[in-house]
Amino acid sequence: MSKLPSQRDETLGGYIVHGIPFPVSMDEEALEFLKKMAPIQIEQEYKITYLHSYGQDSPWFAALTNKRLLASRDPESGYTTANPRGHDMYSGAETKWIDITNVPAHVHAFTVCYFGSEEFLPECPFVLALIGFEGVNTLLLTRIMGVDPDAPSLDWIGMEVKPKFLRNSKLKPTDVYFVPKGGEQ
Repeated sequence: MSKLPSQRDETLGGYIVHGIPFPVSMDEEALEFLKKMAPIQIEQEYKITYLHSYGQDSPWFAALTNKRLLASRDPESGYTTANPRGHDMYSGAETKWIDITNVPAHVHAFTVCYFGSEEFLPECPFVLALIGFEGVNTLLLTRIMGVDPDAPSLDWIGMEVKPKFLRNSKLKPTDVYFVPKGGEQ
């Protein structure tokens, strides 16, 4: 039979706090001091490993990794979405994956982003666009490379584009971007 420990072992793991003011005696004056004491603040490193799943959208991300772009098509109505969707939003029926990598595509609308989240801030300004595909009912929000964000032009609307893929997939929607068709990108 093992003996139970009488106290918990202490380590220096976590954080160390120095110089917290605390009165020596606990009379009424000392208790009033505690009410007026500034809040204790602790700064410590925080790390978390986050595990998430793309669920039914996994084939879309697997395709990006393999330099392919998929769309989702409702087998009954033929309604096709450029972004991943495992089930039709109206009927709930399971969608079919179709390859739109080489389907003619064009710029439907765009904006130049001069400010972005922390991840994209070093790349500002960049061009964010809605891309339309022949035979696809929805648009895909993505980036356009190979155009000058400092000289935006309405001539970009309707411009034919083609998908390009990151060499090293990050399994993110930004693994695909578009360039002008016929460009040297």
